[in-house]
Amino acid sequence: MSTRIKLGKADPNAYKAIIAFDKYLETSRLSVTHKDLIKIRASQMNGCSYCIDKHTKEARAIGETEQRIYALSAWRETPFFTPEERAILALTEEVTLISNQVSDKTYNEAAALFDEEYLGQLLLAAIIINAWNRIGIATGMSPAING
Repeated sequence: MSTRIKLGKADPNAYKAIIAFDKYLETSRLSVTHKDLIKIRASQMNGCSYCIDKHTKEARAIGETEQRIYALSAWRETPFFTPEERAILALTEEVTLISNQVSDKTYNEAAALFDEEYLGQLLLAAIIINAWNRIGIATGMSPAING
């Protein structure tokens, strides 16, 4: 792939705003596991190799199992995820595929499991990882080869 712009250099103030949004989410009530599931699943769906590499490494570093990471793209067919995690994954998928809209069923299932603040933070986490995926893909970011 050809060399593309680095948004942090091209427009540092805009890039800082996105980083600030991301940092806010790091201080939210969202559990690390919930944030990791959102980041990995959205990145898989968007095909952002840089983010998939980064967030799976982060998840493993905090104790996420290889089995759950490998099965994440088929989470509906596995017994590895809690009802809360399933609601989060469904919500993440629908936010990521926003042209299909977030269904009332998915939204209501999540709303029944989480208070309003936590639900809002889940939505914001899905929104920001989708923004990062688009930055990574549009600017041609790719993971480093570990050798």
